Amino acid sequence: MLKIRSYLSPEFSRIARIKSVLLSLILTFAFLLCLSIDLSAQGNLLITPRRVVFDGSKRSIDLNLANTGHDSATYAISLIQIRMTDDGGFETITEPDPGQRFADRFIRFFPRSVTLAPNEAQVVKIQITRRSQLEEGEYRSHFYFRSVPDIKPLGEEESVRDTTTISVKLTPVFGITIPAIIRVGEPSIRVNLSDLSFELENNSEPSLEFMFNRSGNMSVYGNLAVDHISPTGNVTRVAIANGVAVYTPNTIRRFKLNLMKDSGVDYTTGKLKVFYSAPSDVKPARFAEAELILQR
Repeated sequence: MLKIRSYLSPEFSRIARIKSVLLSLILTFAFLLCLSIDLSAQGNLLITPRRVVFDGSKRSIDLNLANTGHDSATYAISLIQIRMTDDGGFETITEPDPGQRFADRFIRFFPRSVTLAPNEAQVVKIQITRRSQLEEGEYRSHFYFRSVPDIKPLGEEESVRDTTTISVKLTPVFGITIPAIIRVGEPSIRVNLSDLSFELENNSEPSLEFMFNRSGNMSVYGNLAVDHISPTGNVTRVAIANGVAVYTPNTIRRFKLNLMKDSGVDYTTGKLKVFYSAPSDVKPARFAEAELILQR
């Protein structure tokens, strides 16, 4: 049998092993970087309002951007399409799901990029176009504010470095999205909460899971509050979650809410009552409520 002998030098094999280890480290770091970007995607950009909603006769909205960081920053602005999953996650799409309509072709905005010095602010003008072509119902797209990395100008001298080693430079790109919604016609929204379930994870982390059930022609957006009511009638607020949405065309959304664990509440007795209300400063309208009897 013919034997094939390896003629790779020990030095070449050592370099190959180093490259393999570096590649593994790069992939691991890239994965962790993606997680950190998801958790802190806002960077130093402050946006108000956090939702762009056209309803009634409103034809234009001013969006205020502010750089709260210590360095100048440039952001590219675009409109993208997003699908909400049943667990509240988001996925970028190019084609609408059945019952979903995109708002991008009916929206005009300027400018399409901004450069902000530290503590500087700028207004982005947003307008509805081709309003006569809008049919009754809801249209939704999402504004995407993408951080543009600071590129070193051509011709600028680079620092001298050791060319015998392998170096890797990763530049994170931050971004944030906010919904842009157009509503035409009278809203017809119905919401109820179902499938309430209490769980005490690791015997110390109380949480409540339940299901949103939405029907009607438009999305719903509001604030959640959970009260614990003891057998003697003592009421303790044990959780709050603001800005919770169920977008069209979704009819359900699963939700998990962590409850206060150091409030002195006995979660083995009494009941939990959940309230879902519109975000209004003046007596918010109640969308839905539900309760769960707690048992040992």
